[in-house]
Amino acid sequence: MNRATPLLENGCSYHGIPVMHILYFLIILIAPFAGVDLLLVLSLGLFLGLRFSGKFLSCSRDAVSLSFSLILMLLISSVSKDLPYTFPFYIVLAAFAVAAVGNHSSFFSERGFMADFESGKSRMKRRSFSILWSSIFLALRITAAFLAASWIVYWQRLPIPYSFIFFIAVIGAVTGSLFESIPSKIDSNISVSLGAGMTMWIFEEFRYWVPPEKMLVALVFSLFLGALAYRAKIADVSALLSAALLGVLIIVFSGLPWFLLLLTFFILGGGFTRYKYTYKESIGIAQAKDGIRSYENVFSNSTAALVLAVAYGVFPEHSLPIIYAYMGTVATATGDTLASEIGTTAKGKPRMITTLKLSEPGADGAVSSLGEFAAIFGSAIIGVLGYTLGISNDFLLSVLITTAGGFFGTNIDSLLGATLQKRGLLSNSGVNFAATFAGAGVSAGIYLLVSGF
Repeated sequence: MNRATPLLENGCSYHGIPVMHILYFLIILIAPFAGVDLLLVLSLGLFLGLRFSGKFLSCSRDAVSLSFSLILMLLISSVSKDLPYTFPFYIVLAAFAVAAVGNHSSFFSERGFMADFESGKSRMKRRSFSILWSSIFLALRITAAFLAASWIVYWQRLPIPYSFIFFIAVIGAVTGSLFESIPSKIDSNISVSLGAGMTMWIFEEFRYWVPPEKMLVALVFSLFLGALAYRAKIADVSALLSAALLGVLIIVFSGLPWFLLLLTFFILGGGFTRYKYTYKESIGIAQAKDGIRSYENVFSNSTAALVLAVAYGVFPEHSLPIIYAYMGTVATATGDTLASEIGTTAKGKPRMITTLKLSEPGADGAVSSLGEFAAIFGSAIIGVLGYTLGISNDFLLSVLITTAGGFFGTNIDSLLGATLQKRGLLSNSGVNFAATFAGAGVSAGIYLLVSGF
């Protein structure tokens, strides 16, 4: 695929003229004057025109599906006008702008980066090129979303600060790019626009934001760390964007130390995945794709942390139990990863957690003494770092509560693996997701008991 001309591939052309991109611009230009309902009618006409344009225009599937996604969002906005939670018109246009920028499947999709798996200097150069172009198009998406939303806000005289618009534009652009990087049967134009739109809508309801300069620092820092992981072959593109989204939200809602604590889990997890990798590969229990993490790994282990970080910013009156819950969920993810990666290298056979019968290394629900000690070690590291980074101001409580939450969460993971996962009711990611919330609950519960509520 030629990456030098992506903008001309995502739409319609007439004798080489990018008609669709002109129409995209006109839609946003007339939007504040047309309003939701009239723009919905015009978009429906555009969709039908593109769908049956025939020989007059050379239209790609992208143009048709993007028009359809705009209709869906406008319909939701129109229907929700009289409801308690209205899908704002300016967010519809911001999400549309995010999806309209770039060519889906060439910049953020792994399929566009297949050459990255070549060896040597060529691979590193291609990875650097991919990161550069992804960063450029992410910046374009942020700019497009901000300008589109600001255009609506200005002409409709909405009482919305531009700093807030920039805040949700960044979140929407990163979310849209993340959805684009995830392989799916759903057309990427629909998933990108709806994913970005729904995420921006959620944060619009919070009405929480930070100054643009802080948002930019958080974004650049998160992307930089994600890019390092991508270059080191610890993460793929979807994991890079997932980490960027997590980093931005955690930093702006709770602070840099919280993100650094979560980052410790990714560093330890990535490092210990390579521990005796050849041996684990020889017995068939090594991580797939050479241990490269994807969005699924990131979100299954970090969703609880993200929820708690956002809750910390939104509900400061409950900060203390949230702090210990956060450290407990990160400790669970860390402890479980170390227990799996180190425990499977034990000389003796592990035992099934439900029956204590001997089992094979790597079996769902199998535990070993080495793995249990690794879980305690990893959880304790998170507790110590939580105090060192200033997240908790009580060293003893930080270490004890975090270690307890991580240890119990890790064993809940094993229990779910031996029961629900073995029966096919939960995937490995589902087990991790549930266990991290359980670890958070254990740590928060212990803190509440110790503090006497």
